[in-house]
Amino acid sequence: MKLLSFIQNGQTHTGVLTDRGVVDLTALGFPDNMNDIITGGETMIKRIANDAADRSLPVLDMASLEYANITSPQKIICVGLNYKKHAEETGGTAPEHIVLFSKFNDALAAAGKNVTLPGWQRCYDYEAELVIIIGKPAWNVTQESAPSHVFGYACGNDLSARDSQFLSSQWLAGKSFPDFAPAGPMIVTADSFNPDDVNGIYCDVNGIRVQSGDTSDMIFSCAEIVSTASRFFKLNAGDLIFTGTPPGVILGKDKDKRVWLKPGDVVQVTIDGIGTLTTPLA
Repeated sequence: MKLLSFIQNGQTHTGVLTDRGVVDLTALGFPDNMNDIITGGETMIKRIANDAADRSLPVLDMASLEYANITSPQKIICVGLNYKKHAEETGGTAPEHIVLFSKFNDALAAAGKNVTLPGWQRCYDYEAELVIIIGKPAWNVTQESAPSHVFGYACGNDLSARDSQFLSSQWLAGKSFPDFAPAGPMIVTADSFNPDDVNGIYCDVNGIRVQSGDTSDMIFSCAEIVSTASRFFKLNAGDLIFTGTPPGVILGKDKDKRVWLKPGDVVQVTIDGIGTLTTPLA
């Protein structure tokens, strides 16, 4: 199942993608907040599947929608250097332990939203990533039980300001500008997507392919990531975990070949089985 949040007449609605188009779940009496859909669990998903199957329902064209943030997270957690080739291209080695950092909540941006690049930095970079959406509280959970705490997955872009990222040993200063965590528009429920399969993950800038990899190349699996993160932070429904990026980032290129992102660029992140996240830069 593919779920989304969108704006209709100034109000947030939830929807489900069907073979005919998007069914407005809020118009059917379902919550207008994706977090409430998530906390409803399997019972909610079964209700949605049943009600949305009515082919007499009106549908919306995805191309006409203004998307909203995919969830209302308490935490946005990120994993660094989780693809071996990406670690190598940036001059590092594959980490022995999971590298965790965070973005502030106002870094979250809806699909299609214009993201402003502050003028006082210049080294802006993309990072195509698979995003985990937490489905229920997780606090010190095992790797075996971790998947039961996952609601679904989405496309994400860990936008980065390399100028400030490496001013110190921790990366927060280059990761948490406003809207620097675009994600969505679709959430694919966990029963419809296996992150351990060979799911292609790609990034295109202005229509040119710049990243190409697959999720099976992750050093640490999604189950490992959720379990490890839950030992340090209590995860709650709607929280997001960006799981790392494959090779091809601008930082990984020779210095004389680096062409940083600039206003006017359009960045697209695509993951097989999920969809495409489009982010225009301003």
